[in-house]
Amino acid sequence: MALMTMLEEARVADPPADYLGVLQAPTESLVERVRAGFPFPELEALRERLGMSLQEAASLAGIPGRTLARRRQAGRLGPAESERVLRIERLFALATQMLRDGDRARDWLKSPKAALAGQTPLAYADTEVGAREVEHLIGRLRHGVFS
Repeated sequence: MALMTMLEEARVADPPADYLGVLQAPTESLVERVRAGFPFPELEALRERLGMSLQEAASLAGIPGRTLARRRQAGRLGPAESERVLRIERLFALATQMLRDGDRARDWLKSPKAALAGQTPLAYADTEVGAREVEHLIGRLRHGVFS
């Protein structure tokens, strides 16, 4: 389906709530969760939603292989890693809201975009500044401002 058609469908009505909860959760709750470190299964769930290996998801979250093994054994991510996982979850939720479908959102996040210097939104979002630019791109697309 063409991007224009998907965006027109998405503008008809926003989903009532994001099913991941990252857009609806109170900030205080998210801060507490990040500070405590996400449970390791949160990374595994993100991996599944994005249709990638655990190593690929860990790489997106900036978690080296040896650290990944330690985190799996401990059952919990560190605060910095949790913050990066939250960043990716938020982009996935925003893309899902925009396209009204998790599979289409996943594909969109994994496809290169001219507005992001030819990079995929997931790759561009490896920094907070890049993630904000991906969020701005999603906002522009949702409001019909094509970049």
